[in-house]
Amino acid sequence: MAEPGKMQPLRESVVIRSLRRFRDAYFPNSARVNRDAVMDVGGEEPQLGFLDRLSVDLQFLIMTYLSPVDICRLGATSQYWRAMVRDPLLWRFFLFRDFPYWPSIDHLTMPQLDLLEAPTISDNEFLDDTEEGRDEGMKARPDYMAEYLKGCPSCRQKWLPSRAPYQVVTSLLQSLVPSAEPRYAMFGPGMEQLDVSLVTRLMHAPDLLPVSGTPHRQINGIGSGISYMFNNLHKFNILTLYSSNRAERERAREQKQYLSNKLFTLEGGDDSGHLIYKPAPQVQQVCQVVDGFIYVANAEPEKTADDRESEVAQIRAVLSSAWGSASRPLLVLSCVSREEGEAAVATNLQCTSGNRIRCRTPCVHMAKRLSLSQLVNPWMVQDTVVESLSGLLDGISWLLRCSGVKIYAS
Repeated sequence: MAEPGKMQPLRESVVIRSLRRFRDAYFPNSARVNRDAVMDVGGEEPQLGFLDRLSVDLQFLIMTYLSPVDICRLGATSQYWRAMVRDPLLWRFFLFRDFPYWPSIDHLTMPQLDLLEAPTISDNEFLDDTEEGRDEGMKARPDYMAEYLKGCPSCRQKWLPSRAPYQVVTSLLQSLVPSAEPRYAMFGPGMEQLDVSLVTRLMHAPDLLPVSGTPHRQINGIGSGISYMFNNLHKFNILTLYSSNRAERERAREQKQYLSNKLFTLEGGDDSGHLIYKPAPQVQQVCQVVDGFIYVANAEPEKTADDRESEVAQIRAVLSSAWGSASRPLLVLSCVSREEGEAAVATNLQCTSGNRIRCRTPCVHMAKRLSLSQLVNPWMVQDTVVESLSGLLDGISWLLRCSGVKIYAS
């Protein structure tokens, strides 16, 4: 039985046992099916194909090599596979296996992690093989298939509603009308703790985000930020909020010391014991004029509980300082300095494909760490590699869309 509040990976043997019991109950052999299945196809006995006659162990092994879209297509080939691919434990296994490798997650696609923390059937428990028992069991189990397809990057677009033709034409006409340049405030420990500077890389990446200049609008104590061009069409501005000056950051990084954050003042805690921060006056001024926020998170080391609580409290302090904050998007760039192979060498880790060890905090875990599901603002967590800026454009595209910028695929 799983411990409360802790996600326990599902063993393959449990999934195979669930599939085998279903097959034994409804398809006891390759030539006969139960009476209800025969009636469902008009009284004719369905013929099992070669793939249907394989052992459940081999069928499960085959499904582990298929993409979620291919598994759904497999379910459309026959009545047998339609039932097999909808087994809840099968999709719980896939969800545990795959979500640590999803490159992004947002407020619409975030899986319900409490479902993964719920206890599952143990090896010692007996599954009810009767039709009534299995139907009740299917209803009682969470819909892990829906959770997986909702969050899987290759399936998300297929679940979004398509726009009507007149809406597409209207959006095209609106894109021809000049609009104000969106402004975003960027802050977070990943800007200061990583070996590679995200801000420096942004300033020297003309092939990805060309610098289009410095606007004349000034904010006391902050400046005007830097403007960039997305897809050589859409101009946006980033205001960078550092917690200290450059010399202090470099000294703290070299000595691996904690650096006090000058952007916020700790005011104590609430009745629940949660920390309460108040942004500095210049930060509050920024929050009131920007269109959204970029939080740069450090996805490399394990964070302490105190760091996590401070991160959550500071994000909420920034969002609560913004007028109309509920509609302003929050993009979390979950950053590592280098690609996983290089990071593994630098930290003496063995990131082998067989063990599938990742040298970063998965974006789903980052969303949980920052308690993003409790926010009313739209949010997204995007895996980003600072050295190559991999993943950055996907995050910026989402942020601009949330700000009303019409972006079309090239």
